[in-house]
Amino acid sequence: MPGTLFVSDLHLDASRPQITRLFLDVLDTLGKDADAVYILGDLFEIWHGDDDDSPVGHAVMYGLGACVASGTPVHLLHGNRDFLIGEQFATRTGCRLLDDPARIDLYGSPVLLMHGDILCTDDVDYQAFRTEVRDPDWQRVFLRKSLQARRDIAQAVRMKSRASARDYPESIRDVNLDTVARFMTDHGVQLLIHGHTHRPGIHQFEIAGKPARRMVLGDWYRQGSLLECTPHGCRLRDIVPV
Repeated sequence: MPGTLFVSDLHLDASRPQITRLFLDVLDTLGKDADAVYILGDLFEIWHGDDDDSPVGHAVMYGLGACVASGTPVHLLHGNRDFLIGEQFATRTGCRLLDDPARIDLYGSPVLLMHGDILCTDDVDYQAFRTEVRDPDWQRVFLRKSLQARRDIAQAVRMKSRASARDYPESIRDVNLDTVARFMTDHGVQLLIHGHTHRPGIHQFEIAGKPARRMVLGDWYRQGSLLECTPHGCRLRDIVPV
């Protein structure tokens, strides 16, 4: 049994069909035998709304639905690329949308789940952008636009983001450790699992003199990245496309 599976930052789109196939294969094999699957944001490279008619979106929704139908609960957090996934997507797939952050019980221990972008508080410009696009009124106005208009806007924002990223040091785009400690303290946990930074690893530290851990999920640009947790512990592993 693979236990409970955590993934993040798959960034699925038509440009990398081998990664989409890999994820669907993981759902069909490991996922159907898992106690639960948690997707911690950025499932898609971009999600334009639940009327998104991309072939990748349809294939992924079918795969998620099949995994849920097999008896495995699938939980989903929003990321910075797919925050427009809504209730229609959840209904079609059977996935449960979680708030960010979400505190869960993992084999008797409290664990905090986050996408991770809200932890990057040194990136002031991004946090302002995040606040704007997560506002329900902003989303209602945006989703009233045609699907093509939304695609054009999203493409323009991505190009601007790529250009501006070159002007920021890597440290600004990483998590702020004081912010990490504050969230973990506020939620009463000693274990945090998140993605977003694309820097997989397991970090040991202390909060108020007690041992704590931060497990960071990897991205799926060139391979798969899984965190597998059982009652006996957790391990990060890569899955290479065939």
